[in-house]
Formats: sequence, C-alpha cells, structure tokens
Amino acid sequence: MNCYDGSVEAVAEGIRAKLEELVRWCHQGPPGAVVKQVHAKWEKASNEFQEFRIRR
Repeated sequence: MNCYDGSVEAVAEGIRAKLEELVRWCHQGPPGAVVKQVHAKWEKASNEFQEFRIRR
C-alpha cells in the first residue's frame, strides 16, 4: 500500500524462505524505485489471508 508519507507498506505471510526472498527484493524494488530503507517486522502468521491483491 502506498502511504501518504511516500513510504510503501506490505503485509505478507507464508513460507519463511519465500518471505526472506521478498524482503531481499524490497531492498532493490522495481525498476526506477528509490529504496532508502526497509524495515521488516516478523510476527506469527494470522492465517487471515486467502488471496493476493494489490491495493492502490
């Protein structure tokens, strides 16, 4: 989710190795992105997600 302060927030749950891969990718971001900082907060999975979607 794009936040008003220019940051981006993502919430994900799944296999730890895949989540670590996602965090590594976040340090680079998509082409044209300027990544200044990545903060990952690890919590116990809530199992609340049944689908994948991008909110704008």
